[in-house]
Amino acid sequence: MDDREQFSSGAIPLNEIHASALVHPEAKIGRGVRIGAYSIIGPDVEIGEGSEIGSHVVIENRVRMGRDNQIFHGSVIGSTPQDLKYAGADSRVELGDRNTVREYVTINIATAEGEVTRIGNDCLLMAYSHVAHNCELANNIVLANSVNLAGHVRVDDFVVMGGMSAVHQFVLLGAHSFIGGLTGVRLDVPPYVKVAGNPPRPMGINSVGLERRGFAAQELQRVKSAYRYIYRRGLRREEALAEIMSEGEDTIARCFADFFERSERGLVR
Repeated sequence: MDDREQFSSGAIPLNEIHASALVHPEAKIGRGVRIGAYSIIGPDVEIGEGSEIGSHVVIENRVRMGRDNQIFHGSVIGSTPQDLKYAGADSRVELGDRNTVREYVTINIATAEGEVTRIGNDCLLMAYSHVAHNCELANNIVLANSVNLAGHVRVDDFVVMGGMSAVHQFVLLGAHSFIGGLTGVRLDVPPYVKVAGNPPRPMGINSVGLERRGFAAQELQRVKSAYRYIYRRGLRREEALAEIMSEGEDTIARCFADFFERSERGLVR
């Protein structure tokens, strides 16, 4: 019995792992995983069933990956952080299910002991995008080509980022927000808001994205009203939130309340 047969333990047909791939015998590979030519899978890696790893992919250090993920040619997941404070801590990367990671994407493990760089479910990371240490990405997020996220960035559900945009460390991007291409984001972006330019500024609500996701006309009006309180009335953040909540504590109001509770860097203005 060769190493590959011993490693697969009958869960993966031998022809699903290319002969040139280097898969450590201690890696945990789910049923039906395909691993392409010249890819390298380290000893402390878990890949969920039905996932497909392309050619020349490196998955190293401590990586936990759910099921049905697609990792394309040349991506590197679990590499050490580009952080001078990193001293070999036992940190990791966690990916959920059904994510698509396109060519040459890089995702770093976290910096300190026990910390996590986390990506949720159903995200699309386009070619050459970078997710730095300690980032937390929720679900259904799209990072277009060459998006760069600095360390500790938090991205909520359904955020879309245009190509070659970049985010400063510790920034929070609220749910359903849209970041235009070539935009450098230094401050937090509220939910549902569209931001573009350099320096970045709010450009209204992400109406196209919300309509595509089935938001009703009444809900869109609710979001527009909240936008006016934040950006058109000259109100402080606490005052704007109070006005939003006064119109009803629905899902949209609670989304803003959750965002303001977590926002630390101040808002894009």
